[in-house]
Amino acid sequence: MSSEKPIPQSINYQSSTINCPFMTLPALLEHFGVAVAALSGVLAARDKHLDLFGVLVLALVTAFGGGSLRDMLLGDGAVVWLRSPEFFTTVCITAVISFFLCQWWTPPANLLLVADALALGFFAVVGTRKGLTLGFAPSVSITLGVITGVAGGIIRDTLTGRVPLVFRQDTYFYATAAMFGGLVYWLLRTPLGDDRATWIALTSALLLRLSAIRYRLSLPAFKPGNIA
Repeated sequence: MSSEKPIPQSINYQSSTINCPFMTLPALLEHFGVAVAALSGVLAARDKHLDLFGVLVLALVTAFGGGSLRDMLLGDGAVVWLRSPEFFTTVCITAVISFFLCQWWTPPANLLLVADALALGFFAVVGTRKGLTLGFAPSVSITLGVITGVAGGIIRDTLTGRVPLVFRQDTYFYATAAMFGGLVYWLLRTPLGDDRATWIALTSALLLRLSAIRYRLSLPAFKPGNIA
Protein backbone atom coordinates (compact mmCIF):
# COMPACT_ATOMS: atom_id res chain seq x y z
CA MET A 1 0.00 0.00 0.00
CA SER A 2 1.30 3.43 -0.96
CA SER A 3 2.17 5.77 1.90
CA GLU A 4 1.76 8.85 -0.25
CA LYS A 5 -0.88 11.22 1.10
CA PRO A 6 -3.58 12.16 -1.44
CA ILE A 7 -3.89 15.86 -2.09
CA PRO A 8 -7.39 17.04 -1.17
CA GLN A 9 -9.17 18.60 -4.14
CA SER A 10 -11.69 20.55 -2.07
CA ILE A 11 -9.25 23.28 -1.04
CA ASN A 12 -10.04 26.27 -3.18
CA TYR A 13 -7.67 28.56 -5.10
CA GLN A 14 -5.99 31.34 -3.11
CA SER A 15 -8.76 32.17 -0.69
CA SER A 16 -8.07 32.11 3.02
CA THR A 17 -11.38 30.39 3.63
CA ILE A 18 -12.14 27.02 2.13
CA ASN A 19 -15.27 27.04 -0.07
CA CYS A 20 -16.25 30.46 1.22
CA PRO A 21 -19.28 32.24 -0.21
CA PHE A 22 -18.65 35.22 -2.48
CA MET A 23 -19.70 37.88 0.00
CA THR A 24 -17.67 36.75 3.00
CA LEU A 25 -14.89 39.04 4.16
CA PRO A 26 -12.07 36.70 3.02
CA ALA A 27 -13.62 36.48 -0.46
CA LEU A 28 -14.00 40.25 -0.64
CA LEU A 29 -10.35 40.63 0.37
CA GLU A 30 -9.47 38.17 -2.38
CA HIS A 31 -11.32 40.27 -4.94
CA PHE A 32 -9.61 43.36 -3.58
CA GLY A 33 -6.21 41.70 -3.86
CA VAL A 34 -6.58 40.58 -7.47
CA ALA A 35 -8.02 43.98 -8.41
CA VAL A 36 -4.99 45.78 -6.92
CA ALA A 37 -2.66 43.39 -8.74
CA ALA A 38 -4.57 43.94 -11.98
CA LEU A 39 -4.24 47.71 -11.56
CA SER A 40 -0.47 47.42 -11.19
CA GLY A 41 -0.44 45.42 -14.42
CA VAL A 42 -2.44 48.14 -16.17
CA LEU A 43 -0.01 50.83 -15.01
CA ALA A 44 2.94 48.76 -16.26
CA ALA A 45 1.17 48.41 -19.62
CA ARG A 46 0.58 52.17 -19.74
CA ASP A 47 4.28 52.83 -19.23
CA LYS A 48 5.00 50.64 -22.28
CA HIS A 49 2.11 52.13 -24.37
CA LEU A 50 0.43 48.75 -24.88
CA ASP A 51 -3.00 48.27 -26.43
CA LEU A 52 -6.05 46.93 -24.62
CA PHE A 53 -5.12 43.30 -25.28
CA GLY A 54 -1.68 43.85 -23.77
CA VAL A 55 -3.31 45.56 -20.80
CA LEU A 56 -5.55 42.53 -20.20
CA VAL A 57 -2.62 40.12 -20.47
CA LEU A 58 -0.49 42.02 -17.97
CA ALA A 59 -3.43 42.46 -15.59
CA LEU A 60 -4.19 38.73 -15.67
CA VAL A 61 -0.62 37.51 -15.23
CA THR A 62 -0.01 39.96 -12.40
CA ALA A 63 -3.20 38.98 -10.57
CA PHE A 64 -3.04 35.21 -11.11
CA GLY A 65 0.60 34.42 -11.82
CA GLY A 66 1.54 33.69 -8.22
CA GLY A 67 -1.51 31.60 -7.36
CA SER A 68 -1.33 29.70 -10.65
CA LEU A 69 2.36 28.85 -10.21
CA ARG A 70 1.68 27.74 -6.64
CA ASP A 71 -1.20 25.47 -7.68
CA MET A 72 0.86 23.94 -10.49
CA LEU A 73 3.70 23.21 -8.07
CA LEU A 74 1.24 21.63 -5.66
CA GLY A 75 -0.50 19.58 -8.36
CA ASP A 76 -3.79 20.78 -6.92
CA GLY A 77 -5.94 20.41 -10.02
CA ALA A 78 -7.02 23.38 -12.11
CA VAL A 79 -5.53 26.74 -11.18
CA VAL A 80 -7.47 29.40 -9.31
CA TRP A 81 -9.02 31.42 -12.12
CA LEU A 82 -10.29 28.29 -13.88
CA ARG A 83 -12.05 27.03 -10.76
CA SER A 84 -13.31 30.43 -9.63
CA PRO A 85 -14.23 32.44 -12.75
CA GLU A 86 -15.66 35.28 -10.67
CA PHE A 87 -12.07 36.35 -9.93
CA PHE A 88 -11.26 36.27 -13.65
CA THR A 89 -14.25 38.57 -14.19
CA THR A 90 -13.04 40.94 -11.44
CA VAL A 91 -9.61 41.25 -13.05
CA CYS A 92 -11.00 41.83 -16.55
CA ILE A 93 -13.46 44.49 -15.36
CA THR A 94 -10.73 46.20 -13.33
CA ALA A 95 -8.36 46.15 -16.29
CA VAL A 96 -10.86 47.60 -18.78
CA ILE A 97 -12.06 50.35 -16.44
CA SER A 98 -8.49 51.22 -15.44
CA PHE A 99 -7.38 51.28 -19.08
CA PHE A 100 -9.77 54.11 -19.86
CA LEU A 101 -9.52 55.84 -16.48
CA CYS A 102 -5.72 55.89 -16.46
CA GLN A 103 -5.61 57.62 -19.83
CA TRP A 104 -5.94 60.88 -17.91
CA TRP A 105 -5.62 60.01 -14.20
CA THR A 106 -2.97 58.27 -12.11
CA PRO A 107 -3.95 56.75 -8.74
CA PRO A 108 -2.13 58.36 -5.78
CA ALA A 109 1.18 56.57 -5.18
CA ASN A 110 0.72 56.34 -1.40
CA LEU A 111 -2.73 54.80 -1.80
CA LEU A 112 -1.35 52.21 -4.21
CA LEU A 113 1.51 51.36 -1.83
CA VAL A 114 -0.85 50.69 1.07
CA ALA A 115 -3.29 48.70 -1.07
CA ASP A 116 -0.46 46.67 -2.59
CA ALA A 117 1.06 45.95 0.82
CA LEU A 118 -2.31 44.73 2.11
CA ALA A 119 -2.80 42.49 -0.92
CA LEU A 120 0.77 41.16 -0.60
CA GLY A 121 0.25 40.19 3.03
CA PHE A 122 -3.08 38.57 2.29
CA PHE A 123 -1.78 36.46 -0.60
CA ALA A 124 1.29 35.43 1.37
CA VAL A 125 -0.83 34.19 4.27
CA VAL A 126 -3.22 32.44 1.89
CA GLY A 127 -0.42 30.61 0.12
CA THR A 128 1.15 29.56 3.42
CA ARG A 129 -2.19 28.34 4.70
CA LYS A 130 -2.77 26.22 1.63
CA GLY A 131 0.62 24.55 1.92
CA LEU A 132 0.12 23.76 5.61
CA THR A 133 -3.41 22.49 5.00
CA LEU A 134 -2.10 20.10 2.36
CA GLY A 135 0.47 18.75 4.81
CA PHE A 136 3.65 20.35 3.49
CA ALA A 137 6.52 21.37 5.75
CA PRO A 138 6.39 24.89 7.22
CA SER A 139 9.43 26.04 5.21
CA VAL A 140 7.82 24.83 1.99
CA SER A 141 4.47 26.37 2.91
CA ILE A 142 6.01 29.75 3.68
CA THR A 143 7.85 29.62 0.35
CA LEU A 144 4.53 28.91 -1.36
CA GLY A 145 3.15 31.99 0.36
CA VAL A 146 5.99 34.11 -1.01
CA ILE A 147 5.42 32.68 -4.48
CA THR A 148 1.73 33.50 -4.26
CA GLY A 149 2.53 37.07 -3.29
CA VAL A 150 5.36 37.98 -5.68
CA ALA A 151 5.47 35.68 -8.73
CA GLY A 152 2.80 37.59 -10.66
CA GLY A 153 4.81 40.78 -10.45
CA ILE A 154 7.96 38.96 -11.58
CA ILE A 155 6.15 37.66 -14.68
CA ARG A 156 4.72 41.14 -15.37
CA ASP A 157 8.11 42.83 -15.18
CA THR A 158 9.76 40.11 -17.28
CA LEU A 159 7.17 40.56 -20.03
CA THR A 160 7.74 44.31 -20.04
CA GLY A 161 11.54 44.00 -20.15
CA ARG A 162 12.27 45.33 -16.66
CA VAL A 163 14.29 43.94 -13.77
CA PRO A 164 11.55 42.57 -11.51
CA LEU A 165 10.78 45.00 -8.72
CA VAL A 166 11.05 42.28 -6.10
CA PHE A 167 14.75 41.80 -6.99
CA ARG A 168 15.63 45.47 -6.63
CA GLN A 169 17.06 46.98 -3.45
CA ASP A 170 14.86 50.08 -3.71
CA THR A 171 11.68 47.99 -3.46
CA TYR A 172 12.17 47.74 0.33
CA PHE A 173 11.33 44.37 1.92
CA TYR A 174 8.74 43.15 -0.58
CA ALA A 175 9.40 39.41 -0.59
CA THR A 176 10.73 39.76 2.96
CA ALA A 177 7.37 41.10 4.14
CA ALA A 178 5.57 38.21 2.42
CA MET A 179 7.90 35.71 4.10
CA PHE A 180 7.43 37.37 7.47
CA GLY A 181 3.65 37.22 7.14
CA GLY A 182 3.79 33.52 6.33
CA LEU A 183 6.13 32.86 9.25
CA VAL A 184 3.87 34.70 11.71
CA TYR A 185 0.87 32.77 10.44
CA TRP A 186 2.61 29.42 10.93
CA LEU A 187 3.80 30.30 14.44
CA LEU A 188 0.37 31.50 15.61
CA ARG A 189 -1.93 29.10 13.77
CA THR A 190 -1.92 26.39 16.41
CA PRO A 191 -1.98 28.45 19.65
CA LEU A 192 -4.42 31.15 18.46
CA GLY A 193 -6.49 29.43 15.81
CA ASP A 194 -6.69 30.07 12.10
CA ASP A 195 -8.72 33.30 12.02
CA ARG A 196 -6.65 35.20 14.60
CA ALA A 197 -3.40 33.96 13.11
CA THR A 198 -4.53 35.12 9.67
CA TRP A 199 -5.32 38.67 10.76
CA ILE A 200 -2.23 39.06 12.92
CA ALA A 201 0.00 37.72 10.14
CA LEU A 202 -1.63 39.98 7.54
CA THR A 203 -1.18 43.01 9.80
CA SER A 204 2.44 42.06 10.52
CA ALA A 205 3.29 41.80 6.84
CA LEU A 206 1.53 45.08 6.13
CA LEU A 207 3.34 46.95 8.91
CA LEU A 208 6.74 45.54 7.96
CA ARG A 209 6.28 46.50 4.31
CA LEU A 210 5.10 50.04 5.09
CA SER A 211 7.84 50.53 7.71
CA ALA A 212 10.46 49.38 5.22
CA ILE A 213 9.18 51.93 2.70
CA ARG A 214 9.08 54.66 5.31
CA TYR A 215 12.60 54.02 6.63
CA ARG A 216 14.09 52.69 3.38
CA LEU A 217 14.96 49.26 4.78
CA SER A 218 16.29 46.71 2.32
CA LEU A 219 18.39 43.59 2.04
CA PRO A 220 22.10 43.86 1.18
CA ALA A 221 22.83 44.08 -2.54
CA PHE A 222 25.83 44.15 -4.87
CA LYS A 223 27.27 47.65 -5.16
CA PRO A 224 28.55 49.06 -8.44
CA GLY A 225 32.33 49.23 -8.46
CA ASN A 226 32.81 46.47 -5.86
CA ILE A 227 33.18 43.75 -8.46
CA ALA A 228 36.67 43.17 -9.84
